[in-house]
Amino acid sequence: MSERVRRIVTARVQDPGAITEAAAKRVRAKSVLGDHGRAMIIAADHPARGVNAVGGDPAAMADRGELLDRLCLALERPGVTGVLGTADILEDLLLRGVLDGKSVFGSMNRGGLAGSAFEIDDRFTGYDAETIASLGFDGGKMLTRIALEDPATAAALENSAHAIDGLNDRALIAMVEPFLSRWDNGRVRNDLTPDAVIKSITIASGLGRRTAYTWLKLPVVDDMPRVLASSTLPVLLLGGEVADAEAAFTAWREALAQPTVQGLVVGRSLLYPASGDVAGAVDRAVSLL
Repeated sequence: MSERVRRIVTARVQDPGAITEAAAKRVRAKSVLGDHGRAMIIAADHPARGVNAVGGDPAAMADRGELLDRLCLALERPGVTGVLGTADILEDLLLRGVLDGKSVFGSMNRGGLAGSAFEIDDRFTGYDAETIASLGFDGGKMLTRIALEDPATAAALENSAHAIDGLNDRALIAMVEPFLSRWDNGRVRNDLTPDAVIKSITIASGLGRRTAYTWLKLPVVDDMPRVLASSTLPVLLLGGEVADAEAAFTAWREALAQPTVQGLVVGRSLLYPASGDVAGAVDRAVSLL
């Protein structure tokens, strides 16, 4: 166990109130878009869904100390504006004192564990709007999968709408990540065809009684100008696990030219790049902005 991890454990055991104190003392970001007018948010909420794999390593994200070190390295790079994570990770980062001047987004629904029989029944087991507001964070993110043949979708949509309401009522960003999904041999598959993504956007855009603070987190797919024309809500492009880095950067660059796109939310492909160079991968992503 590294000394940095040891200090976090000591604080959690001997002074758990230090987390709330660190949140209260944190210097908030002036804007979620940063000084350059575009968001560059590092995502790290994957482990809470049981997704620890990156590339050929099934447990890449399971070493918390290493994950935190990679996150800290990414967050200190120029142009990185914020972070997205579950409570355990964001609290660790608060204790390490690395969130000053960064926008912070709490991950809200992690109950639809990857590979589970109840994956579409994605319950809100993480942050709620009240806690996000009390900690001085900037918003909350929800994964909203729409499987038309799965009855659990109705409750998932309703729960997302309630979360959107709670965030909008507090003038906090509701970051909605919609997918049109289907069951395929016991696994949930996201349909990434342009028409399917458009359908997911139009459904997600209508959730909640207000949308003034609703943003969308969307994959980069073919025909992005037509896809993004389906809503006026601000968009952040997601990264996902990238097999071809060159192709991913080219796709991000082209999509960033669209008027609704406000930046990137990228996790594994920057925290665990094939090259092993976290700083280099983050700097290159920032250069696209």
